[in-house]
Amino acid sequence: MSDDIILSARGLCKRFGSAEVLGGIDFEIKRGDVVAVIGPSGCGKSTFLRCLNLLETPTAGGIYLDGETIFKKFSHYLEQEISELKSDLKQAKKAEDAALVASLTALIGSKRHELKALKNEEKSIGRQTLASLNRHRQKIGMVFQQFNLFPNMTVLDNIILAPVKLGKYDKKLATEKAVALLKQVGLESKAHEYPSRLSGGQKQRIAIVRALAMEPEIMLFDEPTSALDPEMVGEVLSVMTALAKSGTTMIVVTHEMGFAQQVANRVVFIDGGKIVEDAPPAEFFSSPKNPRLKDFLSKVL
Repeated sequence: MSDDIILSARGLCKRFGSAEVLGGIDFEIKRGDVVAVIGPSGCGKSTFLRCLNLLETPTAGGIYLDGETIFKKFSHYLEQEISELKSDLKQAKKAEDAALVASLTALIGSKRHELKALKNEEKSIGRQTLASLNRHRQKIGMVFQQFNLFPNMTVLDNIILAPVKLGKYDKKLATEKAVALLKQVGLESKAHEYPSRLSGGQKQRIAIVRALAMEPEIMLFDEPTSALDPEMVGEVLSVMTALAKSGTTMIVVTHEMGFAQQVANRVVFIDGGKIVEDAPPAEFFSSPKNPRLKDFLSKVL
């Protein structure tokens, strides 16, 4: 893995019951990248984001942060392979093909041995991940559609809660840093207000500041403007644009095509739980290769 790659996923799969939401996604992002993720509603964009910081536990695949494995479950794919081999073995027995039966039986035995070893490795990684989950999540800030601010806490208390509770800073230093961040987004005067007294745009800017207060290495944004009135969208996008220009590594699930075109250095199109196109904005919007993307862009641009 390149030293520049901060976060990557391999074979990322997520099922809810029998419904496959993510179908084996491969993805990586380098330090300083701003990746816009677009696609139709229900295509798996938000689930993809939530799997990256393990708010959702993937069904299968691997996730790697700063070169460290934070999730690994490839046994799911091996189990599927064994199931298919068993089906082939059943057919071979019906056909009375002794040579094929012997070959498949030996292969299934080998795969079962491999599966046992893989599950033991994954169990070990799972225990390590559980113990260090907070440490990994401190490196990944997340901003949600609905702000998720604590209504019974002031703006300042919302921001300093995590840094103080997790022992990153004492209360005095956390407060100083929070005030500095509020100043950056033009909301220093709102430090002692409660969320109920803020506009939607202000709440989302506070939510961004709260994530930044942990000084994460990468920021995830899950449609951060979708719950806002149109006139408030610009004030949030301006903060995100400033973050991008400062070199913050970002993955942004968004419907804002202007942001994707002008601010991102990569645009990813997800459809049916798979990445079907990944390209620089100029190429992505002017010369889309995938027919589904062409149809999508014709409707949203």
